[in-house]
Amino acid sequence: MINFNGNILEESTQLSINNRGYAYGDALFETIKILDGHILFWEDHYFRLMASMRIMRMEIPMGFTMEYLEEEIIKTLKANALESTSARVKLMVHRNEGGLYLPKDNNIGFVIMAKPLENVLYAIKEEEYEVDLFKDYYVAPGLLSTLKTNNKAINVVGSVFANENKLQNCLLLNTDKKVVEALNGNIFLVKGNTIKTPPILDGCLKGIMRKQLIEVIKNSPDFNFLEESISPFELQQADELFISNVIVGIQPISKYRKKNFKKDVSQKLLETLNNKVNKN
Repeated sequence: MINFNGNILEESTQLSINNRGYAYGDALFETIKILDGHILFWEDHYFRLMASMRIMRMEIPMGFTMEYLEEEIIKTLKANALESTSARVKLMVHRNEGGLYLPKDNNIGFVIMAKPLENVLYAIKEEEYEVDLFKDYYVAPGLLSTLKTNNKAINVVGSVFANENKLQNCLLLNTDKKVVEALNGNIFLVKGNTIKTPPILDGCLKGIMRKQLIEVIKNSPDFNFLEESISPFELQQADELFISNVIVGIQPISKYRKKNFKKDVSQKLLETLNNKVNKN
C-alpha cells in the first residue's frame, strides 16, 4: 500500500505519465529509516525537505507541517503492517503536472512508500567492500547537487559501471577532480586520529547521516574533524574509508585499488551512533 496525497491506495496504482517527477525529474525525496516504529532523525529529514523545496521554488502548503507528515508516514506504516518493526520509507514530493520546463504552477503532491528492513540497529557487515573512482561523468559543485532530487542519472550509470566491474560501489568526482561522495552516501576518510569529509560546497549530498556522524566525531575526544576537499591521491594514503547513509549507518570500504583498509574507527563510531539512536 502507498500513501498518495494522504490517501492509502494499492501499490499497483498508476501515476500519470505527465507526472513532473517522471517527465522532468521535478521531484525531491527523503529516504527514512524506521526503527521499531520510530522515525529516526525525523526533524532533520523534515527541515532538509523544506529547505530543498524552497530551493526548487515549490509551493509549500500551509498544512505541510512536521506533525502532519509524521502522521502520514505512520498511517502508511500501519497500512503495510509495519508500525512496530523496522522499515525503509521513501517520501517523495513532486510538483503537480502541467506545463513544460516551465511548470503550470508550483503546487505539489506527495507519495509515501514503505518496505520492511531486516536490520534493526546499525551493524557493520563483514564481507568485502571494494570501490573505485567513477570517472565517466562528474558532479557539478553547487546547491542543486546537494539535493535529493529525481535527477540521479550519474548514480544510475555509476551503479551499472560498478556492477559490470564487480565493485560494491564507486566514488564520484566533481568537475574540480575532487572526491565528493559515493553512489549512495557520503564519504569519510580516516588518517591517524583525523576524520575528514568533503564540504557541501564541493557538491556532495547534504546527508542526514553525515550530519549525525559529524556531531558524533566532534563530540569525541579521540578524533579531530575536518570538513575539507579530498583528492583521489589521499584515498590510498588513508587508514580507513567509510560511506554513510541513513539506512546502513556506516559502510566501511575494505579495498580501493591495491589498498586494503581497516575498520576499527568505523566500528567505534557505529557503537556511539547506536547508543545515540537508542537514547532517542
